[in-house]
Amino acid sequence: MFSLLSKNVHKGALGTVRHSSTSSLQKAALRIQNGPVFKGYSFGANKNVSGEAVFTTSLVGYPESMTDPSYRGQILCFTQPLIGNYGVPSSAVKDKYNLLKYFESPHIQCKAIVVGDAAMEYSHWTAVESLSDWCKREGVAAITGVDTRALVSYLREQGSSLSKLLIGEAAESESNTPYEDPSKLNLVSQVSTKSPFKIPALSPKSNILVIDCGVKENILRNLVKRDASITVVPYDFPVQNIISNYDGLFITNGPGDPTTCAATIKNLKATMAQNLDLPIMGICLGHQLLALASGAHTLKLKYGNRAHNIPTLDLTTGQCHITSQNHGYAVDASTLPSDFEQYFINLNDMSNEGMIHKTRPIFSTQFHPEAKGGPLDTSFLFDRFFENVQTYQKRNHETLSDLAFLTKEFPQERVFF
Repeated sequence: MFSLLSKNVHKGALGTVRHSSTSSLQKAALRIQNGPVFKGYSFGANKNVSGEAVFTTSLVGYPESMTDPSYRGQILCFTQPLIGNYGVPSSAVKDKYNLLKYFESPHIQCKAIVVGDAAMEYSHWTAVESLSDWCKREGVAAITGVDTRALVSYLREQGSSLSKLLIGEAAESESNTPYEDPSKLNLVSQVSTKSPFKIPALSPKSNILVIDCGVKENILRNLVKRDASITVVPYDFPVQNIISNYDGLFITNGPGDPTTCAATIKNLKATMAQNLDLPIMGICLGHQLLALASGAHTLKLKYGNRAHNIPTLDLTTGQCHITSQNHGYAVDASTLPSDFEQYFINLNDMSNEGMIHKTRPIFSTQFHPEAKGGPLDTSFLFDRFFENVQTYQKRNHETLSDLAFLTKEFPQERVFF
């Protein structure tokens, strides 16, 4: 596979193929705060940025990873040496539910990317542009030619570190660009929807209320394809005021420190206190927020878990599942209240990967059952959530909430952040 080798352009059998060379690229440097400097070449936007340097061991799925809102504020290093070989698909392509087909959000969410070898040649039937062109168009910095093995070794020893990516003349000096700490920001407020909206199911059988903390498109897809009409609300929306109109509550993934979402935690507490039978499911940040609302505590991991191949153990069945993950914080299992128990644990670092209520239809996972990208081992958890929803509907002698009221209250028009 060609990368930064030549300047030719031609059409391949599977799509557009492009070549480039480092001679036309500016120098760049990734500087770790109080740490080493990694030099290379810029192939993205010509801008200096700072953020938290983290790494992912995923072999494929860079368009999905880069558009995942959970990476907001971070400089993402890929351990897979060659990135960009299958290009970037179109963000205009939607599925039958009017959801983005290839991306997890409309734009790149990470501050910058770091790769060992950027492929300027790309070949894939869905590709419409190169990784380089995409980064430039989105205003995202990118560096190639970096010894990513050395960088990841450092991050594993020292932990996720504040860093800045400098381009051109700034790469040769310390630069005045400050080291920005995204953990001090409420990143969820940057990626959550600004106003409620609905996504109708093709054959609706239930209505689910979704708290958007930075939701991935494939989470929404996994809900509507199971015949759920969903209403998506901002992260700080007082869901306790309208939850009686719905058959279940879902809390999504998102970026940053969960303790910055004080309003969400407060609203979840109120919701759980007033409706004891309500089915609730949380994923990733949603898991952490649900745990905090239940009285548990969270902690920051040394370098987090970001990959598509992380083994987790289901403590209720003894089965091991390979999971997709993207998080830097985790729930402290020792602080779970007595009415909850651990659901899953991480078999690499033994951190908590989920919790389940002992008597109520409430559970959550730290990993991503929707797996875009990644393995589909745990997609059954969405089915389990809807089994709880069906039981709830039968208990309350209803099959659907007031669709007319909900449509009037919340439009189907979606406004992205």
